[in-house]
Amino acid sequence: MSRNDEESSQRYKVLVNIEEQYGFWPSFKKEIPFGWRETGVEGTQEECGAYVREVWTDMRPLSLRKQMEEAEKARAMEQVE
Repeated sequence: MSRNDEESSQRYKVLVNIEEQYGFWPSFKKEIPFGWRETGVEGTQEECGAYVREVWTDMRPLSLRKQMEEAEKARAMEQVE
């Protein structure tokens, strides 16, 4: 079996962290890295990549999105006053 065949048949789990950033983890590894959780999606690297491209539409970390949202609300309140 060539390396390309091995890579195309390797199974991965799609993981997500607290900042809503995605990554792959080999399915054969039992222990998920600290700070990550399973999404329930598993497949080849190509299948996992297709899923991530579909759902991860905003690459900014969750904390940054929240910070920017709060700043926008504050600016809106200033304009009302």
